[in-house]
Amino acid sequence: MRLKALGHSGLRVSAVGLGCMNFGMMCDEDATRAIVAAALDCGINFFDVADMYGGPHGEAETLLGRALGARRREVILATKFGGQRDRRNPAAPGGGSPAYIARAVEDSLRRLGTDYIDLYQHHFPDADTPVEETLRALDDLITQGKVRHIGCSNYSAEQLKAAAGAARSSRTHSFVSAQNRYSLLCRDIERDLVPTAQGQQVGILPYFPLESGLLSGKYRSGEKPPADTRFGKWGGGSAFTSAQRWATVGELQAYGGKIGRSLLEIAIGWLAAQPFVSSVIAGVTRPEQVHANVQAAAWEPGAEELARIDALTAA
Repeated sequence: MRLKALGHSGLRVSAVGLGCMNFGMMCDEDATRAIVAAALDCGINFFDVADMYGGPHGEAETLLGRALGARRREVILATKFGGQRDRRNPAAPGGGSPAYIARAVEDSLRRLGTDYIDLYQHHFPDADTPVEETLRALDDLITQGKVRHIGCSNYSAEQLKAAAGAARSSRTHSFVSAQNRYSLLCRDIERDLVPTAQGQQVGILPYFPLESGLLSGKYRSGEKPPADTRFGKWGGGSAFTSAQRWATVGELQAYGGKIGRSLLEIAIGWLAAQPFVSSVIAGVTRPEQVHANVQAAAWEPGAEELARIDALTAA
């Protein structure tokens, strides 16, 4: 497994990470243990979760903590705060305030069964709390040894710039990572967030790298998705599909056939090859998917292949 720099943190994370959003939702405790064991066996050292994953009581954090057990110190453990399960307004009220953060970190530490978090990420920007206050609260956690590094998620380029300026002015620790939606079918962050992050030595952590399975190769346009898949449980995956997206998937599969690569290899290999990407966060529901994702990341596309894939998917 290749290791890549996590921004300016000094940490090196596996090119493919394990996204733990399915724990407690689509994966029970036994399934979670099997997935975590497979990830560790494959050399994955980066595990990403959030306090809102798995249900209202942080079940995903609890299941992940139990599954890691005595091997917790072998991994780089990332979690998030400041989100809520409301699609219209996913940012928790006051989710960036010092009081909220003080409560949230203690809850996450308890559920994860650890005394420190390697990467603590602000899940959604809090419009009601100045970013200076959020950073000072996070800086205090680093001083206390409860958090090693801090990151953000779903921040815009302007918000990331503002946070960097606030960190310099207040002389606090700054974000080392930015977790945003990024895939071959969703490349809008390349216009502004990526250049901003590169200028600040902030690593990009893509979520939904396979667009909830659309880029995995297991779905076919016009066919009913298997009942045990996300699309099968979520009514066909309409939030991730469109005529244009299916057409692009078809073009990528056709190109993959010419070079002897699967759609999964193209989707993950292309992302892992981007110099600004620290780790591709891929969620799974079965151990065999962990192995498939790791194998896909082992493919390192050449310049000509990268250029062709880029041309097929450029916005």
